[in-house]
Amino acid sequence: MAIDLIIRGAKVVTPRGVVEDDLYIDGGKFVDAATTATQTINAEGLTAFPGLIDSHVHYNEPGRPEWEGIATGSSALAAGGGTCFFDMPLNSHPTLDGPSFDLKLGSAKASAVTDFALWGGLTPINLDRMEELAARGVIGFKAFMSHSGIPDFEHADDLTLYRGMKIAAKLGLPVAVHAESDVITGKLTAEIRNRGGKSIDDYLASRPIVAEVEAIARAIILAEETGCKLHIVHVSTSRGVELVRRSAAAQQCDVTCETCPHYLAFNENDMRRLGAAVKCAPPLRTAGESEEMWQDLADGKIAFVASDHSPAPASMKQGDDFFAIWGGIAGVQSTLAILLSRDPKLPRELIGRLIATNVASRYQLPSKGQIAIGFDADLSLVDESVSYELKREDLLNRHKLSPYVGQTYHGRVKRTIVRGTTVFVDGQIVSSPIGRLLRPGVA
Repeated sequence: MAIDLIIRGAKVVTPRGVVEDDLYIDGGKFVDAATTATQTINAEGLTAFPGLIDSHVHYNEPGRPEWEGIATGSSALAAGGGTCFFDMPLNSHPTLDGPSFDLKLGSAKASAVTDFALWGGLTPINLDRMEELAARGVIGFKAFMSHSGIPDFEHADDLTLYRGMKIAAKLGLPVAVHAESDVITGKLTAEIRNRGGKSIDDYLASRPIVAEVEAIARAIILAEETGCKLHIVHVSTSRGVELVRRSAAAQQCDVTCETCPHYLAFNENDMRRLGAAVKCAPPLRTAGESEEMWQDLADGKIAFVASDHSPAPASMKQGDDFFAIWGGIAGVQSTLAILLSRDPKLPRELIGRLIATNVASRYQLPSKGQIAIGFDADLSLVDESVSYELKREDLLNRHKLSPYVGQTYHGRVKRTIVRGTTVFVDGQIVSSPIGRLLRPGVA
């Protein structure tokens, strides 16, 4: 009997290296070799990467879909080689209990062209609702150690974080933290604002590296005390990476970290040049810090790369007061492009781990993250012979203000396949919504 799909002649990225091989897909899974198929794709000259899993996006639906929306956000993800996203619990109606989870799940099922997981929140007002979120299938819990920028998602003080980590540990789920000291950033911001500060350099001064490093160290102490699995999101400095590495190596606690493509591709000089398009928190660092982060990536000190895609309408990205501008970067389509364009080239098997394998392992997704028999048939086919300038019209997300526009990249995604179904090919989404919820530990 014929299987669903054979992909012929691809250079296949596996955890052990790159091999030229045919891929066989049936029933949404990679299977053993077969002789005939309903469809055959000639992939000679193309590289097959495991489908990118973006564990940190803000699609803002339901609640603020005009900022992005799951349909446009997941489409942009697929255009960048992505097959799964983890949506954060804020900037939308906050995901703080069972009913709010159900609302977001309904939106995602109706609109997502890729698979998805949902984060739950850890805030002072919902510690007693974490168990019902776990029962619904959240991938973990997100907490802010500094002000989130959204009034309906409160930051977690130390006691809240400690208590929330104890609950998460019992539930066997990780806590992901935005690690910046609220005391340091809050007081510096107040001082700068009181003297009339509103420039890019004023903003950079309000969120120094020490605020991030101090918070990471504090989160590690709390995780060690509670036995909680800890993940530090969007680390911007090698000093923070080293704190995580040392703690994990000493087996003090189960801790990992991610960085974002914007900390690799840009630095504070680019913030002065590009302005609102690259405003984020923690902010961009020096060119030297960026190079150190690339080295940490190559050395395996960083578990994976996530976009922290957080767009907003153009009206929120304008003005002469940099503090008042929305701090979020639109980049969900560009993560793989950034990694492929590093010179000298990163090993392709390392890229596969950074975008897929390590993410699936960390978040207990047993059928995701590898091109291997029995795994979900999630992959992208990339033409690495192509160099191109990213144009605004290439972007599929709702708002086209992105710092990656105008940059030259190497390696164009030609096709993205989710569980055996082509969802993106040659610049176009070609699938209706097929996304399904991923639950930790469930194949």
